Parts: sequence; structure tokens; C-alpha cells
Amino acid sequence: MGVVNVTPDSFFDGGRYFDHDAAIAHGRALVAAGADIVDVGGESTRPGAEPVEDLEEMRRVLPVIAALAPVCRVSVDTRKGSVAAEAVAAGATLLNDVSSSLAGLAAATGVGLVVMHMRGTPATMQVDPRYDDVVGEVKRYLVAAAADAHRRGVEEVYIDPGIGFGKTLEHNLALLCALAEFVATGEPVLVGVSRKQFLGRIAARDDEEPLGPEDRFEASLAAGVHAMVSGVAIVRAHDVEATLDAARLVEAALMPAGAPSPSHAEAR
Repeated sequence: MGVVNVTPDSFFDGGRYFDHDAAIAHGRALVAAGADIVDVGGESTRPGAEPVEDLEEMRRVLPVIAALAPVCRVSVDTRKGSVAAEAVAAGATLLNDVSSSLAGLAAATGVGLVVMHMRGTPATMQVDPRYDDVVGEVKRYLVAAAADAHRRGVEEVYIDPGIGFGKTLEHNLALLCALAEFVATGEPVLVGVSRKQFLGRIAARDDEEPLGPEDRFEASLAAGVHAMVSGVAIVRAHDVEATLDAARLVEAALMPAGAPSPSHAEAR
């Protein structure tokens, strides 16, 4: 899943694709690089981000979705029902919902749904997040959210542990280590780790400040490939081509000698 942020304030590429033409061109470039899905968002959900008015979010994303829908599968990254409904009308077929509140709309419109775990809102989620058992608590929440979506009639549901959303460094690492447990629930898993803040803390040397988003490239590749090896269904990435290249290398190293190579689509 390639990322197109039509925002002025996203943590990594905010403002870079705020212009509609730039966003559409970037989405097409991500498809050419190997993305199966392009995720279009018009409201930053970085820690501390303030919400965007519905009409403004629509103004940002709807022309981009309409232009990309004939080219590839498009998901919309939103937590607002009004925006999601208009995005589906424009051609989106997957709701990437950080609030896990859009199951009814997904069922009514016949599209897929990503349910994600988040404590609080983007504005508050990093204010002293605490868990007794982060893996167990997040897994139980997601299994229940997916079951609710299925009961409502949503056929295609993905669960996302919400790495970086209301979690400390230690929480994020625990969830990364436990991705296979989420896969074992039987629900397909989506993971977004690309360029996130905790990677900059891990990758920094002992005497350095945490690395900024522009310097988290290698850590993002490592985390994304780890997620693939763990069996997740979708990896959400800014650097699509490099992530795929890294994944193919690891796949070749892990594949038994003489085993048939999977198709390109399976490799993604």
C-alpha cells in the first residue's frame, strides 16, 4: 500500500503532494513502482495533529481519488463518515479507518475496511499511553472490532495494531515482535511502520538525537520486510519500490532451493 498524503502537515511528506496534480502524479508513480493499493489521506494523524473540517478534507482527497481509481485500487485514509461516503462515490474501495468507527458505512457501501487500534485521538494519543499487556489488549480490541464488522456484513476486513498510535517505543517493539500472533487470529493484518518516530529512536547512535523522518529510510525497509516475513497481508509504505526490492531479496534467501517462485502479486 503506497501513501499519498494530500496534506500540508503530515509528519514525513506534508505539503509535498498538497497540490492535486502532484498528488495524482505521485499516486501513479507508486503504482508504477509496484503498489497494489494507493492510500489517499487528507487529514494528518501524526501525534498532536488537529482535525480538519469535513468539507476541506473532501476538497483535498476527492479529485485525487477520482483520478487514481481507474488506475489502481484506492483506499481512503479517514475517520469521518461523510468523507468516507464521498470517497467511495469517487471510486475508493477500501476504508482505512484509524478510529475503527466506519464498519456500518463499509457494510452499506460494500467496500473493504481496515480497523485500527488507537488510544484517544491523534491530538491526545501520545499523552502517557499505558497498558498492562499491550499485545493482549490490542489483539482483543481488534478481534472484537473485526467481528463486529463481519456481523454488520463487511466481507473484507483487515486489522491494524496501530503502531505509533498511542504507544511508547517499548509498546511499538512489543507489537512488532508479536505480528505473527495477530496473523494467527485469522484476520488479515495491515501494518504501517514507514518513517515513524520510534524508528528514528532505534536507529540513532547512543550519542545522537533521534533521526528525523528523512533519515528513517533504512529502518523503514527493515521494519516493513520484518512485517512481511511475519505474514501480514498489507504493508503501508512511503518507499514502495525500495520496500519491494528488499522484500524480494529476503524472500529469495528464505525460499527453499528448487521451490517455485511466487507470482509478482503474491510477492507483494
